[in-house]
Amino acid sequence: MTDVNDKNDIKAKQEIIKDLLKKKRAILLAHNYQRGEIQDIADFQGDSLELSIKANKTDADIIVFCGVRFMAESAAIMNPDKIVILPNENAGCPMVDMITAKDIINLKKDYPGAPVVAYVNTSAECKAVSDICCTSANAVKVVNSLPAGRVIMVPDKNLGSYVQRFTDKEIINWPGYCPPHGRTKPEDIKILKEKYPGAVFVAHPESIPETIDVADHVSSTSGMYKFVRESNAKYFIIGTEQGIMYKMRKENPGKVFISSNKGLICPNMKRTHLEDVINSLSNMKNIIRISEDIRIQARKSIENMLAL
Repeated sequence: MTDVNDKNDIKAKQEIIKDLLKKKRAILLAHNYQRGEIQDIADFQGDSLELSIKANKTDADIIVFCGVRFMAESAAIMNPDKIVILPNENAGCPMVDMITAKDIINLKKDYPGAPVVAYVNTSAECKAVSDICCTSANAVKVVNSLPAGRVIMVPDKNLGSYVQRFTDKEIINWPGYCPPHGRTKPEDIKILKEKYPGAVFVAHPESIPETIDVADHVSSTSGMYKFVRESNAKYFIIGTEQGIMYKMRKENPGKVFISSNKGLICPNMKRTHLEDVINSLSNMKNIIRISEDIRIQARKSIENMLAL
């Protein structure tokens, strides 16, 4: 009986949100790691930059970004004429907090002439002092497009290590990392493959190098959706945040998806609830504000990437 009541409560809140979105000429963006009940009512779902670009092509006045702060900042950078709301103001990212704009400026002094490639998982201030941005999907292409023989990559050392496999350039890594992605170890995969014979292990580029070594396929979240749709395998071990499996299971009912590690949950991605969306949109709270000088410089880094 409780389950039925919970479902009815979720449905009621979803209807309230749909009504608010319509009345306020707003759209709801949901990252692939968000709670299922939020994914279900999103106008667009995807990775962070993909969502910001999609939002730029709409005529909505308000963007409600269900993700973490750097994602909402990217949306604000790309959409200065729109109001961007982060439903839960405490939804941050530990990896983003591992580097500051001052750190990047110091790196430039230490390695003169080396361009700075900033992962989109950085603050607006960090993007503003970087040369070009990258995503986990295009990081290799971005690095190889640069004329310099030495490149600084921030803040994810594991993404930098992954890119190093596909370039002759020297990569200077900052020692940042994603805590959840770091929890999957090669021994986890060995145990799961023994339990699920024939299972395909799909890893994210933010995984540690030892885990990348045993992966059958490595890609961004958007790439993972495509890969599992097109694969003939039945069992998939998914090496990224567990929220991604919600849509995978809906799209692929005949396939089985197993998390590579029970601890692969991002608490910040799970901070946002339907109530947060209702409260923030009803009261126009948690609006993302970026100074214009920072926004303009940060946008250049993103546009340099998009030009590729």
